[in-house]
Amino acid sequence: MNGLDELLDYDEVMATHDVVIGLEVHVELDTKSKMWCGCSTDFGAAPNSHTCPVCLGLPGSLPVVNRTAVESAIRIGLSLGCQIAEWCRFARKNYFYPDMTKNYQISQYDEPLCFDGEVVIVVDGQPQVIPIERVHMEEDAGKTSHVGGAGRIQGADYSLLDYNRAGVPLMEIVTKPVLGTGTKAPEVAREYMAFLRELMRALGVSQARMERGNMRCDANVSLMPKGSDELGTRTETKNINSLKSVEAALRYEICRQGAVLKRGGRVVQETRMWHEEGYTTAGRSKETAEDYRYFPEPDLVPVAPSREWVAQLRATLPEPPAERRIRLQAEWGFTDLEMRDVNGNEGAIDLIEQTVSAGAAAASARKWWLTELARRANEAGIGLDEVGISPAQVAALQSLVDDGTLTDNLARQVIDGVLAGEGEPADVVAARGLAVVSDEGALAQAVDAAIAANPAIAQKVRDGKVQAAGALIGAVMKAMKGRADAARVRELVLEKLS
Repeated sequence: MNGLDELLDYDEVMATHDVVIGLEVHVELDTKSKMWCGCSTDFGAAPNSHTCPVCLGLPGSLPVVNRTAVESAIRIGLSLGCQIAEWCRFARKNYFYPDMTKNYQISQYDEPLCFDGEVVIVVDGQPQVIPIERVHMEEDAGKTSHVGGAGRIQGADYSLLDYNRAGVPLMEIVTKPVLGTGTKAPEVAREYMAFLRELMRALGVSQARMERGNMRCDANVSLMPKGSDELGTRTETKNINSLKSVEAALRYEICRQGAVLKRGGRVVQETRMWHEEGYTTAGRSKETAEDYRYFPEPDLVPVAPSREWVAQLRATLPEPPAERRIRLQAEWGFTDLEMRDVNGNEGAIDLIEQTVSAGAAAASARKWWLTELARRANEAGIGLDEVGISPAQVAALQSLVDDGTLTDNLARQVIDGVLAGEGEPADVVAARGLAVVSDEGALAQAVDAAIAANPAIAQKVRDGKVQAAGALIGAVMKAMKGRADAARVRELVLEKLS
């Protein structure tokens, strides 16, 4: 905590108030080109290398709507149970953007493409309705980097602007006020964000990588005295970019607002900035729609999707993620706890499914992706899908374990080789000489040598202290450089000393 805000205990707030939340989720679409021009949307390019007169807002340049972005928006709206407008248009939203050169954003105002939807999520076994106000299209802004001052504008020496992201297609998914969450409002927000992330990936419209800014959330929260039907004054915490932070930011704001109201104060309608250290700070007084001076975008024609086009796009919708999870859990035979672990690792369900399709057992696929490979991803600070080994290679690796060519320990060394670019798992096994030694004569010779070198330990085993055999097994495994089957070595040791 920053020590500046007085906080009321969460349970104390819940005893006297109901929480109302509203979430505005921005999703960058995974299109090849930007919303209004042909510039690339590839992530990680050199700063300002993906720009042109249109996305830089230079005089005389004219935008053209990206058809794929419109298709993606319609598919998102359909998946959220929305109605699709037969006619809508774009608007200019005016205020100073330091990272948007034309000083306005092309968005949608009173005529969104998708509206009046609803989804149901499950939190701690209980269904929660999330009413959807709208899904509308707009463009993203560029990126400002503050140098000095710990990366914040306060105390920074100077700021750098990268316009590569300016003009990238952006969908804003806005809920209506979400009521009836009880004490679970922060958890509901987190689960809803997880639902959207999974849905965007299932639709194939966005990578939804929150750590990259592909998906981010503005979280609104207000407190309403129990028994009242009048909404309280809300705050909006901006640009939250992780599931954990969405939950933490809402919990903090609930406790902060609770303290303000208890001492007789008034909650100020404003934006708040979330700090990963665990607190929010005041941003600016919240603007109203009038402050943005919306007016129809004169350089773009209205969008009027035909009912036939909408029907065609509806036919492309994938299996709903929740139904898919239930189906896969049944097919894989996972317990609820095992499936929860899968769902808790971003991207794991897709990787496991692809590994199973490549021939591995579901339990084995889960083992590799959620243990060894998840550990490597966490250490490198990357996504599970960026580790550098494919589901087909994981399946091939497990096949070598299944047929006795590798132990799990040797398989980990094979992963090292695959990640080092040494080829497929079988190539690494051959090149590094990692196959399990199955020559009974060689194993027996190594066991004899270990017994001869450790007579005292051998005698303990002969005297019935079977647990002492572990030291002999370890000596054999060391001599065989880990390339022996430990279970078979144990059998040989006990046979010779029985």
